Amino acid sequence: MLPQIAHFQRVALDLLFPPYCVGCGKEGNYICGRCSRELPYISPPVCTVCGRPLLPDNQCPGCIGQPTVIDGIRAPFLFDGIIRRAIHELKYNNLRALVPPLARYLHEFLAENPLPGNVIVPVPIHPKRLRERGYNQSSLLAHELGNLSGLYVIDDCLIRRTYIAPQAKAATAFDRMKNIEGAFACADARLKDKQVILIDDVSTSGATMTACAGALKAAGAAAVWGLTLALEL
Repeated sequence: MLPQIAHFQRVALDLLFPPYCVGCGKEGNYICGRCSRELPYISPPVCTVCGRPLLPDNQCPGCIGQPTVIDGIRAPFLFDGIIRRAIHELKYNNLRALVPPLARYLHEFLAENPLPGNVIVPVPIHPKRLRERGYNQSSLLAHELGNLSGLYVIDDCLIRRTYIAPQAKAATAFDRMKNIEGAFACADARLKDKQVILIDDVSTSGATMTACAGALKAAGAAAVWGLTLALEL
């Protein structure tokens, strides 16, 4: 769709169905100015692997001695407050109008914290869940980020092979890692030698992004960095 047409369609929809802030309910924007100033930004220093804030002694207990195939995971926010509500509205209540503002947060984060990458790949969902939900929120975010950044998006190479329970329902990080083991694969060699920025909406333990990175590197990807809207502590 031409950008001008998409813009006019959004303007028309806003006139008919004005957006309301997911934080305070104020009419005007899905995340108003006041609520945007209250977003749970992650402040440095952060773990070089998982991207979570470090403890006062500059240690990250969850990553000590834990080798990982992913080059690193980064996010602008903690999974809390307004950003948690926004992701929930996008993911479960079909509020896809949140995609542009949320993708802008990712774009702004990348501009200030560049990651090595020449292609964007969204974390895929299983075809059964895609039929149930009707869309993959990570793919929507990836394409919007691609439009903003100029990076090419490939969303049909990395695939999800197994249908499993949502990762949030797994009790521990170990359970999540076992739950997701072998779930992803690459359908072809298009990502060989590419530096991949892997996009998801939220990362709980890093297990899903790590499993995706394993499949991408098995298919020849040179590097895989995870970029997600929020990290859960």
